[in-house]
Amino acid sequence: MTSRFFNAPEPPYYAVIFSSLLSGEDADGYDAMHNHIYEIAVTQPGYLGLETTRDEEGFGITVVYYDSPQAIENWGKNSDHKVAQNKGRESWYQGYRIRIAKVERESSFDR
Repeated sequence: MTSRFFNAPEPPYYAVIFSSLLSGEDADGYDAMHNHIYEIAVTQPGYLGLETTRDEEGFGITVVYYDSPQAIENWGKNSDHKVAQNKGRESWYQGYRIRIAKVERESSFDR
C-alpha cells in the first residue's frame, strides 16, 4: 500500500473520525499544537495509526484508529489533548464533528 494509507490489522478495530473547519485564527499556534498532539498521540496505548487530509479552504478529515473503545476514552482524558480541545473551540475551529465507529470489514486495491 501507499504510505498515505493506514496499514490496518485484521478487524475489528475502532476509528475516530474528526471532521473540522479551521477558522484561520492563530495558524502558527494551531500548527505547533497539532504537531505536539501528534507526537503524544502516537505513543498512547491502543493507538494503531491515522489518515488525514485538509483542503485549501481549511476543511479537514482525520481518521485515527485504535484497538479498543477504552483506548479512545483514555485519549479523550489526556491533559494535553484537553488543552488542545479547549483552544480549538476558543479560536482554531469554526466547527467540527467527531464520530466513532467500529471497523468490522476492510478491503483494498493497490495498482
